[in-house]
Amino acid sequence: MEAIKNRYEFVVLFDVENGNPNGDPDAGNMPRTDVESGFGLVTDVCLKRKIRNYVETVKEGTPGYRIYIKDNVPLNASDKEAYEYLGVNGDKVDEAKKKDPDLDVKVRNFMCENFYDVRTFGAVMVTFTKGKLNCGQVRGPVQLGFARSVDPVVPQEVTITRIAITTEADAERKNTEMGKKYVVPYALYRVEGYVSANLARKTTGFSEEDLSLLWDAIMNMFEFDHSAARGKMATRELIIFKHDSEFGNAPAHKLFDLVKVEKKAGIETPRAYADYTVAVDTAALPAGVSCEIRS
Repeated sequence: MEAIKNRYEFVVLFDVENGNPNGDPDAGNMPRTDVESGFGLVTDVCLKRKIRNYVETVKEGTPGYRIYIKDNVPLNASDKEAYEYLGVNGDKVDEAKKKDPDLDVKVRNFMCENFYDVRTFGAVMVTFTKGKLNCGQVRGPVQLGFARSVDPVVPQEVTITRIAITTEADAERKNTEMGKKYVVPYALYRVEGYVSANLARKTTGFSEEDLSLLWDAIMNMFEFDHSAARGKMATRELIIFKHDSEFGNAPAHKLFDLVKVEKKAGIETPRAYADYTVAVDTAALPAGVSCEIRS
């Protein structure tokens, strides 16, 4: 497949209702927040996990769409597949590289062709780094920032009871056990992202088919990820800026500034997506940039 030829930037708006969108292990799994401002945060790692899970679900068994970063699969097990495919002894990589100066490129290409998330987000592949190959770190064309809530959030601690007792000894002296969970009553989050056609062409081969799948994954990344802990989460809007060229026609920040999200008049405490207005100033788009809005 041919690599994409256009640069993109995009803005994603998603919300949570009565759930914990991204627990912070450094704070007892409370929802992540900026402690200075009170705004909620969701890490790029969290969002990429959901995109990976969507792709793995809808493309299960399809060649070229495997997932490299996944549960219960050691990374070096996937790395070794490249060596096996190329007939390289993992203990004698130096010798193989002397015989084939293009070994680095061949290993990288194998990983990119077989694993969608390597082709998309890049990866750090320690097996190859230790083997002194120059393909251990692959920089992917798709990058995400941290998501940040549009307004400050106030996480709530909810005490829950459980009638199932853990041990027999405890059962003799009590009928229930207490627990806690943290929720955000409601919050709308905004995350910005980038797609580099230059890196796609030079490094991973990220294609138009891959890009279309990425947009689908972003729109549906919460649909296969529902749980009681996360509450109700949904992607509300995906705003895509497409450049006419590989290197782009305008700075990314100027495009992001065209997207305005504000509370509606009279709304003090938002509790639904309808409490906000979202405006994209398409009239101010720079020359050579077009805009598509998906919802």
